[in-house]
Amino acid sequence: QVQLVESGGGSVQVGGSLTLSCVGSGDYTSVNCMGWFRQAPGKERDGVALISGGGFTTYYADSVKGRFTISRRNAKNSLYLQMDDLRPEDTAIYYCAADRQICADIMRGRKVSNARTGFGYWGQGTQVTVSS
Repeated sequence: QVQLVESGGGSVQVGGSLTLSCVGSGDYTSVNCMGWFRQAPGKERDGVALISGGGFTTYYADSVKGRFTISRRNAKNSLYLQMDDLRPEDTAIYYCAADRQICADIMRGRKVSNARTGFGYWGQGTQVTVSS
């Protein structure tokens, strides 16, 4: 089992920035692909960004390309999401996710936005609110 704990959420104004962090524990050495997802009230949980095990390959949803950056530091069991130029539509609960599969296999037949079903480990989420 892998445990994931997110932090870094909060309230910001339009155009502001936030950095989310996720720390893993447990059988973390088995983790390969990791990602960030978000869920707004009344909507499904959508993929935001994914990153390969070594951190060399990233995938982004069209809605965040050029504004968000995903990264990881495996030596610290950590995953990050740098969010810039935040917009009201970015308001959601953000979840960290991980799986033993490689991202290429998870992405087969999927887009980043609907990659949710490819991940087996989830954090509890952190709220991000962007106000105008």
